[in-house]
Amino acid sequence: MITGELKNKVDKIWETFWTGGITNPLTVIEQFTYLLFIKGLDEAETQREQEAALLGIEFERIFPEDKQHLRWSKFKNLEASQMYEIVSEEVFPFIKSLHGNKNSAYAKYMSDAIFMIPMPQMLSKIVDGIDKLPMKDRDLQGDLYEYLLSKIATAGTNGQFRTPRHIIKMMVELVKPTPEDIIVDPAAGSAGFLVAAGEYLRKHRSDLFLVQSLKEHFNNHMFYGFDMDRTMLRIGAMNMMLHGIENPNIEYRDSLSEQNKDKDKYTLVLANPPFKGSLDYEAVSSDLLKITKTKKTELLFLALFLRILKTGGRCACIVPDGVLFGSSKAHKDIRKEIVENHKLEAIISMPSGVFKPYAGVSTAVMIFTKTGVGGTDQVWFYDMKADGYSLDDKRTPIEENDIPDIIARFHNREAEKDRKRTEQSFFVPVEEIRENDYDLSINKYKEIEYEEVQYEAPSVILERVETLEKEIMQGLQELKQMIRG
Repeated sequence: MITGELKNKVDKIWETFWTGGITNPLTVIEQFTYLLFIKGLDEAETQREQEAALLGIEFERIFPEDKQHLRWSKFKNLEASQMYEIVSEEVFPFIKSLHGNKNSAYAKYMSDAIFMIPMPQMLSKIVDGIDKLPMKDRDLQGDLYEYLLSKIATAGTNGQFRTPRHIIKMMVELVKPTPEDIIVDPAAGSAGFLVAAGEYLRKHRSDLFLVQSLKEHFNNHMFYGFDMDRTMLRIGAMNMMLHGIENPNIEYRDSLSEQNKDKDKYTLVLANPPFKGSLDYEAVSSDLLKITKTKKTELLFLALFLRILKTGGRCACIVPDGVLFGSSKAHKDIRKEIVENHKLEAIISMPSGVFKPYAGVSTAVMIFTKTGVGGTDQVWFYDMKADGYSLDDKRTPIEENDIPDIIARFHNREAEKDRKRTEQSFFVPVEEIRENDYDLSINKYKEIEYEEVQYEAPSVILERVETLEKEIMQGLQELKQMIRG
């Protein structure tokens, strides 16, 4: 995790933006991102120079001979007004024109980048601050960026809010990505799920980097993320780059529209799609409406996941509770589709505080496999009561945490067979789900044990009350005596 010292450095830079009049957190992160990117280009070039010198070979430069002055290491020492002129009038146009350069897949996110730092003094201070950030270590880069993202504390217009990192990590550990997977998040935002999947593979399957074809796949064809917010796309792309994924496929796309032609393409969906949205039928791809005729984005995204997955592909996604028990035809249709035509594996019910302070909505994690031929025999339910943080707006760390238990039990479901409905996790057979109109809310199946309390006979209780009454009256009499006396 990010240390106090590094946090302070980032906060100082953030404050410089703030006092200079850039107060929208997304804009701050965006400008911060451009400068990190510019610094990163220079570091990549320096590394290549060293390698080329060592091996005595020529190499293809990012910065041509006549553009050497655009490198971070060159302009960072200039006085403020000179630096400002070079960065605003030359460096920015340069990174935007890198688009055709195969060395920089990231250039396409920069093509509509706008330099917004208003004053030379301010730029000089920010460059100085960023220069002191340790960006050599990939883990540190990732943590630093996560910390920046945590500052987006307000929900966006599209009901966009950050999925907490520990919930993302839990979902990734439940589905265990493999080196061959093709992973997509059709509502990617800052690419948190894709980053976590990449980190999981580095930690648990690092041998993939020894196989050229798998390493190639990891860097170029494993990760796909779509979003309709260009700022988030840039931030997401940068987030992935800082986590060492060279060329992720992050692009602008309205995932639910006809524009999205993907079908049978991915092996793993990880997502927390927007819940609040309501779309016009015209804006929605017609094949999704065939599965569930609705304007609700949370139902349409489930239909989309089924379409874009290959047969055998898996999905772990977050859904608002309404999806699990909603009684409209569209709600029932999508649940029936998943239960009857595919394999629904698990519903993990989460407490409503998980998304605070952004939203107080109750949600669940849904895990299923696309089969096209059914296969749901029994569904595993888990009632998560604690996630390691207090469930109020403060979200302070606490001892209670069901997440390790959820992961352990999910991967050993054989041992769950005999659990009772009064326990935290249990199985429900598909027949029972059918009988209940495909209701998937845990409360439908959970049983609460009421302890029988033995009370004394009424006559005994009455006698006690009388005795107490007498004692009270006696006490009052004594009090009166004392006052008079």
